[in-house]
Amino acid sequence: MTQVTMTVNGKTVTRDVEGRTLLAEFLREGLRLTGTHVGCDTSQCGACVVHVNGNAIKSCTALAADLDGASVTTIEGMANPDGSLSVIQQAFQDHHGLQCGFCTPGMVMSAAALLKENPKPTEAEVRAYLEGNICRCTGYHNIVKAILAASGQDVGAIAAE
Repeated sequence: MTQVTMTVNGKTVTRDVEGRTLLAEFLREGLRLTGTHVGCDTSQCGACVVHVNGNAIKSCTALAADLDGASVTTIEGMANPDGSLSVIQQAFQDHHGLQCGFCTPGMVMSAAALLKENPKPTEAEVRAYLEGNICRCTGYHNIVKAILAASGQDVGAIAAE
């Protein structure tokens, strides 16, 4: 067992973990932050995306022990301080960027990383950025629309596919 201390959603946490404990498992089972979903265990679907030290990563392939001292933000940490939805979360709701909701946490976390890097992406740039996130329900159109809306762009002219 290895003792790991990290800041998760602004709170310092310390836990003993086995060397093989994945960050996704640490978050879900160790901290009961179940918004981070695991859909594939192979880094293919993107449902487990979180931010580590400000960068989006797939938590199903990162070892918790390797992240001692890191700052982690999960979907639970994306809301505004008063508990209201963040701009991105609200855009997903307003533009129907979810159906079953399984991929949504990873999509929101990826969207936040994209908008941090590129505050006004084109539709093509959003689609390219989301290649590592799989949605089995929506066909991506409303997800892309939500991300563009969260960036402050007018999405009224985007035709339905």
